[in-house]
Amino acid sequence: MADLRRIPVICGPTGSGKTGIAVSLAEKYPLEVISADSRQIIRHLDIGTAKPTAQECNIAPTHLVNIVEPGERYSAFRFIDDAVSAVSEITARKRLPVIVGGTGLYIRALMEGVVEMDDDDMEIRRRLENEMEEQGPGAMYERLEAIDPLEASKLHPNNKVRVIRALEIFHVTGKCKSELVVTGAYRKPAFEFEAFCLMPDREELYRVIDDRVERMMEMGLLEELRGLIQRGLGPGIRRARVIGYAELLDHLDGNKTLPEAVNLIKQNTRRYAKRQLTWFRNQVTCRQYPDRDSLRAELGEFLDGPPA
Repeated sequence: MADLRRIPVICGPTGSGKTGIAVSLAEKYPLEVISADSRQIIRHLDIGTAKPTAQECNIAPTHLVNIVEPGERYSAFRFIDDAVSAVSEITARKRLPVIVGGTGLYIRALMEGVVEMDDDDMEIRRRLENEMEEQGPGAMYERLEAIDPLEASKLHPNNKVRVIRALEIFHVTGKCKSELVVTGAYRKPAFEFEAFCLMPDREELYRVIDDRVERMMEMGLLEELRGLIQRGLGPGIRRARVIGYAELLDHLDGNKTLPEAVNLIKQNTRRYAKRQLTWFRNQVTCRQYPDRDSLRAELGEFLDGPPA
């Protein structure tokens, strides 16, 4: 078994089968899962967020699920603290931590560090990405050298993702990344991570998503939501804006029929998955796999470690 110097990360879009891979590997290795899912952290929202079942958790104990109330703010900065704490606790028991999830901000925070900001400014990032395409990596790297020569010296000029991220930090905060590192406002985990990303065929993924939404409805998603509203959790659920619950709230408010709400859940989930595919393709340095079998096989070799 590997003495993990780099913690494995199983990432990819919603519905791609990440949890199933982790559970199957946990039948052979002493794995414990650390969830990197911004929806599964929310208490009470169980069916619509596809939280791991009790049986799955019995095979692969899972951390960072059900840790905040609906509507409670949870940042990537806080995620680093919670995830690192979980990694330390798991490794202290001589077991293997594996990060599993599809929330790109959390995974990038673990792998590259994060600056504490209220929100990422998506417009700034899009503008920088467009400029990268128009001007090329050389020009953008020169811009970073002028703004933050210390950070630039650590990067290859063709590392588009890291160059854009360093420029983004400057434009959002007004301070260069290297300065924020010194002041402690930029946090980087003490561990290193290796990402294994599941990137399935999009049309097949969409079919799986549609089927999963139907199963969620059969499992009682609407009834779960009604029960939570009766318990006074409706305002927090509205603030959370979680796909599945938001559309059904609209139905209960009388704004949509149930079939319209269900179709919208499918549509919004497919759009979310498309954004995730784009994110992992462009924002995270990872090994990419078209199917679960190939990812599971290579991750198994990684966990076995080098030959003695």
